[in-house]
Amino acid sequence: MYTLATDEKVTPVMAYTQDSLIRGEAVTKQPVRVSTWFRTEGAPDYLHIYNVQWVTITGGALKPLTFPETFVPLDTIIGFHILPPQADPLDYDEREANRVNAPLSVLMGRLLVKGRMRVSPQTDIGTSLSISHTKWMSLYESEITSPHLSQMPAMQVPMLIVRPKAVTFILETT
Repeated sequence: MYTLATDEKVTPVMAYTQDSLIRGEAVTKQPVRVSTWFRTEGAPDYLHIYNVQWVTITGGALKPLTFPETFVPLDTIIGFHILPPQADPLDYDEREANRVNAPLSVLMGRLLVKGRMRVSPQTDIGTSLSISHTKWMSLYESEITSPHLSQMPAMQVPMLIVRPKAVTFILETT
């Protein structure tokens, strides 16, 4: 268990690896924007999570393992978000004229994410991916499902970050 300092907060989070989803509570300093934390100089080497429920996605029944505390190497995490209904403000200005929300799907390990990516209206998603060399990118208005676990309900999240070099981007044909 943890005891919060006066300058700390607890945020319920979900982290994803290639074959697992990890739900728990992250403790950070008050000013940290948890939803974009991994993109900052203050990003941890290990995601320290309390009150953990760990589900390995195998195609069988969901049987979460529970742990009081874990340290997950950040290099193994391919997706991350705050658990709804909590949320940080979006990391862009909705009035920004030089970006649009382009629909796409992402295979994140064994999960499917249908969401939107901010891109320039003068380019496409493929070009944006090839010129962006970011370790983490944001997806918006996303629905996360598992084709392998029919009993897992869809999760709606306003914003999540994914590791672009560890996921597969899918463009839907119209």
